[in-house]
Amino acid sequence: MSIRERLSGNEATAYAMKQINPDVVAAFPITPSTEIPQYFSSYVDNGMVDTEFVAVESEHSAMSACIGAEAAGARAMTATSANGLEYMWEMIQIASSSRLPIVMALVDRAISGPLNIHCDHTDAMAVRDSGWIMLFSETNQEAYDNMIMAHRIAEHKDVMLPLMICQDGFITSHAIENIELIEDDKVKEFIGTYKPEHYLLNKQEPIAIGPMDLQPYLMEHKKQQSVAMENARKVIADIANEFEQMTGRKYDFFEGYQLEDAEYVVICMNSTAGTVKNVIDNLRVQGVKAGLIKIRVFRPFPGELIARALEGKKAVAVLDRVPLINGTGGPLFEDIVSSMYLENIHIPTINYSYGIGGRDVTEEQIHKVYEDLQNLNDMKEPFRFLALKG
Repeated sequence: MSIRERLSGNEATAYAMKQINPDVVAAFPITPSTEIPQYFSSYVDNGMVDTEFVAVESEHSAMSACIGAEAAGARAMTATSANGLEYMWEMIQIASSSRLPIVMALVDRAISGPLNIHCDHTDAMAVRDSGWIMLFSETNQEAYDNMIMAHRIAEHKDVMLPLMICQDGFITSHAIENIELIEDDKVKEFIGTYKPEHYLLNKQEPIAIGPMDLQPYLMEHKKQQSVAMENARKVIADIANEFEQMTGRKYDFFEGYQLEDAEYVVICMNSTAGTVKNVIDNLRVQGVKAGLIKIRVFRPFPGELIARALEGKKAVAVLDRVPLINGTGGPLFEDIVSSMYLENIHIPTINYSYGIGGRDVTEEQIHKVYEDLQNLNDMKEPFRFLALKG
């Protein structure tokens, strides 16, 4: 029997970490992720885990400690947000290029400046192509479930890449929801023991981690990272199937809501999906064939699958929770339109920037998006991005 509880997203993440019982957790506090290591440190203090908790002096040091621990053969985890992730930047790249399956909780928050501590996705999007697997979480339940699956994905012998679980700062991280927790013994059995093939403390196999990599080798090693990211597709699907058998909760690369017969489709990530679903329910009563694609797996990006799911639709709106300041659209928009182009699928598509710095995302705003989609041919700039105003 699952355990019914009421937890915030941060509590749910920390509880999953307790059940995982990693060898090392290294963290430095930053809003709105601070509660995760705070809650977890209480488990350490109470003897509920035997994790080595390393309270470091910066986020750069947090990722450095995780890299050292993972390279030595330990299972390592951390949590951060926004500027903390930026401060890790150098080590984020080293973790992925060294093929170290560190798991990180990223509680999404606007990157300074100006200073803002509330939700948008500028932090996650800044590292989207740094070699980390990226899973996004609409609800507290999904954040918890993604965390339980994370190590099985990252540590798979055909993957061996770091992985981050993203959830929206304050919106899910601090809001309390009903949640179903898995029994400790089932989590322990599902995750298993970490047994790396190569690690620094194996005296039978002296190795180097992060050596100088000049012209004869770097391209080959980057190719290996690319292959590992491709391999992650099958592993993510396989682990999700195992998870469904254990819990009854099904997860895919993306969720389609009222998608099969939809004519007008919104694509978004994380907590906004819940608001979009409510709007779709209202529009369906009015006879509007509205639908949603909620991205769960952002890296590796399931571009072909999404493009095929959009085939035959009349119009698409892509919602990016980032400022659109590059002149071509947001990162999710670019991934979607390039995926459709490669599959020779051509659908009128519009890009919206929304919810920057924690601005409320209302049903009224989402209704306006669907209205725009129904009148896309009448818009002067149908392929330009717009900003949703509060």
